[in-house]
Amino acid sequence: MFKVLIFGGTTEGRELAEFCCRNGISCTVSVATDMGASLLPEAADVSCGRLDSMAMCEAIKESGASVVVDATHPFAREATDNIRKACGETGVTCLRLLRDSTSVKGRTAASIAEAVEMLSRSNAAVLSVLGSKSLPELAALRDCRERVWLRLLPSEGIEEHCRSLGFDVNKLILGKGPFTVSRNIEHIKLSGAEVLLTKESGAAGGYPEKAEAAEKCGIELLTVLRPRESGMSAEEIRSAIMELRKENGE
Repeated sequence: MFKVLIFGGTTEGRELAEFCCRNGISCTVSVATDMGASLLPEAADVSCGRLDSMAMCEAIKESGASVVVDATHPFAREATDNIRKACGETGVTCLRLLRDSTSVKGRTAASIAEAVEMLSRSNAAVLSVLGSKSLPELAALRDCRERVWLRLLPSEGIEEHCRSLGFDVNKLILGKGPFTVSRNIEHIKLSGAEVLLTKESGAAGGYPEKAEAAEKCGIELLTVLRPRESGMSAEEIRSAIMELRKENGE
C-alpha cells in the first residue's frame, strides 16, 4: 500500500495532509507539538513529539512509508538534517517542501546573531516575533531586559525560561497566530517598539501582515533571512506524490 509520511506541523504540512486525504492516499503526519496536531484533518494519522534522527528512522519504518515529505519550518534546519539522514538510512525517498517566498521589506540580516549585532548598535526598543527557539541568541542583545519585548506562543514554563535568560517577563505578549495587521499594530503600540524583529516566514507565517503593520506604525522592520536550500513547491510535491503512487501500482 502506498503511504506518505509528512514531517511538520506547518501550514504546508497540513495542506499536504488534506490533499492526501482528499485523494484517498494514506498519510501519517509527524508533528512536534499538540498545537500542530490539533490543526490536522481527522482522516490523517498523527504522531506527536520531537524526534531525533534515530527516532525518525523508527517512525519511517513503523509507518511503512513509501515516501517522506519534509514540510518542517524553513528555519528548522536541525529537523531537516535529521529527516534527510533518517531517509538515507532507511532508503526511503525524501522530498523537501519549500515554503513560498514573499517580498522582503526593510533591513535584513543573514542570521539572528547578525540581527543582534545590528540592534546592539542602537538603543531602539525592539518587539521580537522570532519565537522561543531564538531566545538564547536574542539574549545577547545589549540591554535586552530594558529594550526587548517578546511575542511568543503560550507554553508551560515559558515565563521562567525568559526570566532565566535575562528578559523582563512583564514585556511578554503571549498569543497564538495567525495575527492580522490590526493585531500586529496593537502589539507594536503596546510594546512601544521602534523595531519589529521577524523572520522571513512567508505568507504562511504572516510576514506580509507584520510588514504592513510596521509600515503603518512608522517603525523599522528587521528581517532575518531564511536559509537558502533546494526543494520543491507544494504543487511539485503533489505531482510527485501522484506519480509515485502510479509507479506503486495504485
